Amino acid sequence: MPTAQPATDVAVGAEPARPRGRTARVLSGLLAGLLVLCVLAAVAVAALAVRVDGSSMRPTLADGQRLLTVPGTDGASVRRLDVVLLKRPGRDEVIVKRVIGLPGDRVEIVSTPQEPFAVLVQPGGSGPWFRADLPAWRDQAHRTVSCCTPEGGRTAAPTAQTVPPGRLFFLGDNPDGSEDSRAFGWGDLATVSGRVGLRVWPPAAFGTVDAAPTLTEVPAPTG
Repeated sequence: MPTAQPATDVAVGAEPARPRGRTARVLSGLLAGLLVLCVLAAVAVAALAVRVDGSSMRPTLADGQRLLTVPGTDGASVRRLDVVLLKRPGRDEVIVKRVIGLPGDRVEIVSTPQEPFAVLVQPGGSGPWFRADLPAWRDQAHRTVSCCTPEGGRTAAPTAQTVPPGRLFFLGDNPDGSEDSRAFGWGDLATVSGRVGLRVWPPAAFGTVDAAPTLTEVPAPTG
C-alpha cells in the first residue's frame, strides 16, 4: 500500500517571499541620504551665496535674492557685459553691478531728454563704436545724466574716456536707482570676486542671470 506524502502549501517553482523589513530599511536609508544632501546644499547656499541689497540691478536682480558666482572667476576672467561682484571703490563693501568697459575700452553715456541713457562703448579703444542696450534701461531711465570725467564719473556733457589699466566701467541695470561708476568712478578689476552665475534664493527665482545688453554698432560719438 503506497505511503501518503506530507501535505505542503508551497507551489512548485515559487520563489520565497522577500522580507518586507529589508526593503523598508533600504528605502529609509535612501530617504535619510537625500535629506542629508538637501541639508548640506542648504548650508552651502547659506555660506557661499551673496545677498542682493537694494534695487540698483532691478529687474535683473531683486532685493533679497541670493546669488552664487561661477567657480574660478575673478577680475582676470571678467567679460564685457558680465554681472559681477566687486568692492565699491573707496569702501570695503561688496556690490553687484554690470561690467560695461574693460581696460583700454572707450566709454561714454550720451543723455538727452529724448534718450536719457545711451551707453556707448568702443572695445579696445579703436574701431567701431557700439551702443549697449537693455530693454530695462529704456523703461527705467528718465533722468539726463551724461558721462564721463577722466575718473569715470558723471559729467554735464557727454565725453568719451578710456578705461585705465586694471580698471573697469560698471553700471546698474536700474539707471535712475543705481550708484555705480557715474558716482564712484572706475572700479578696480583686482576687487572682482566672481561672475554671477545663479540666483539660488528664493526658490521661485532660481535660475541663471540671462538678461544681458545687446551691442549695436553706431556712429562714433562727437563728445
